[in-house]
Amino acid sequence: MLPWNNPKRSKFGRWLDREGIEQTEFAERAKVSRNTVWRLCNKKDYIPTPKILKKIIDTVKKIDKNKDINDFFN
Repeated sequence: MLPWNNPKRSKFGRWLDREGIEQTEFAERAKVSRNTVWRLCNKKDYIPTPKILKKIIDTVKKIDKNKDINDFFN
């Protein structure tokens, strides 16, 4: 099964797939661990710490200025 067809992917994981960005590439850009990005992509109930969340959202905004935290987390 292709990653972008995996129904278990989180909103964030599906967004990365649509953008064609690998988890390792995003982790390097955001300066967070690959494990953190993996959790964001595969565990729908994972909520990172505020410090990590800021790094993630700042990096997302560099890729797509129209995205915000509510697009990925409820």
